[in-house]
Amino acid sequence: MTPMASAAPVTAVTVVGLDAAGAPPHPALAPVLATAGLVVGAARHLAAVPVPAGADTIVLGPLAPALRRLAEAVDAGVPAVVLASGDPGLFGIVRRLRAAGLPLRVVPAVSSVAAAFARAGLPWDGAAVVTAHGRDPRAAVNACRALPLVAVLTAPGAGAAELGAGLIGWSRRLLVAEHLGAAAERIRAVTPEQAATETWAEPHVLLSLADGAPAAPSDAVPSDAVPSDAAPTDAAPDRVAPGGMRADNQPAAAPSGGWALPEDRYAHRDSMITKSEVRALVVARLRPRLGRLIWDVGAGSGSVGIECALLGAAVLAVEQDPEAGATIRANAAAHAVHVRLVTGRAPAALADLPEPDAVFVGGGGVDVLPAVLARQPERVVLTLAALDRVAPAVGLLRAAGYTVEGSQLSAARLADLPGGSIRLAATNPVVVLTGERQ
Repeated sequence: MTPMASAAPVTAVTVVGLDAAGAPPHPALAPVLATAGLVVGAARHLAAVPVPAGADTIVLGPLAPALRRLAEAVDAGVPAVVLASGDPGLFGIVRRLRAAGLPLRVVPAVSSVAAAFARAGLPWDGAAVVTAHGRDPRAAVNACRALPLVAVLTAPGAGAAELGAGLIGWSRRLLVAEHLGAAAERIRAVTPEQAATETWAEPHVLLSLADGAPAAPSDAVPSDAVPSDAAPTDAAPDRVAPGGMRADNQPAAAPSGGWALPEDRYAHRDSMITKSEVRALVVARLRPRLGRLIWDVGAGSGSVGIECALLGAAVLAVEQDPEAGATIRANAAAHAVHVRLVTGRAPAALADLPEPDAVFVGGGGVDVLPAVLARQPERVVLTLAALDRVAPAVGLLRAAGYTVEGSQLSAARLADLPGGSIRLAATNPVVVLTGERQ
């Protein structure tokens, strides 16, 4: 019996990261370059390494031609090398190469995010890392609005100027790291307003720090660093470690203490708070998550917006009553989340706010709805106690192109009676309407 011939070993594409911190290339690069028949990379990467004279090179622009040539090299058994920045597995080219079915060997270097934090002398184990490269930058802006420490990988048209413009009105300090690892390297601390008015060199990384997040030491950034003039957030000790970082190392995970919390977990006046049974459905309908912006209109105690923030969303709370606004701030601090408060009467107070992904109308009802619908958010959720307002609200939603679902919630809670008996105490029924843009 003739033994079966073993399959020829597959030639993997070697992906090598060039150190964003400016360190020499990994020792593994020299031997793989020496035998490479194809080398792919950006022009600056190809110029930074000794490409063999006989190797073909592809300067990255559109990725499709490079993927085709790499696949041909693998099929022909020709060693191929792809040069990338930092850690190519962190929002880098590894994802696209894997999606193309290419066998890979990855040799990472220090990522630009790690280098930026190191240059600033800051810890980043509690940071969220997002990218604005090749996608709508609103999600990155909303992550910076929501979380205390965020690193953003930027791109032309979605860089520090655009992100800074989106963060005006939020209490944030920005560190912008340009040309990491190069002779022209520069790290500047600026306000969102300053970032929005400047032109930034490519490539650069942006770090967004909320009040209460750790400050960069004075020798890590230039002397024009902008200090925060607001008091640190009074963080809840069970969820947030010193410096504003979450103690569970999950910067945007579901809160360990849950949501739809009892009313006594919030300060409120005269029971003017969305009841927990209603809040559970409202928050579910709003679909809060990292990268989304939620408006809480007529916020009252702020409980709905705060629970959206606990689930990672950026939140704008609109409230006309200054006393209620103080309550919202206190509740947000007690739950260790960042909620931006806009004091004013809707609908006028909504005019200059950034575009929402979803809106909760807890106060103002039908009178506020036309101004909300004019902004065309994906989802609108209303709570209505008066039945005569339900039909007009449904009509407005449908006329604006929304499909509408609705339900009445009527809860009865256990309550003790004298002698050890138990009764059911009814809460006021509430109609919850959800409009979804078609």
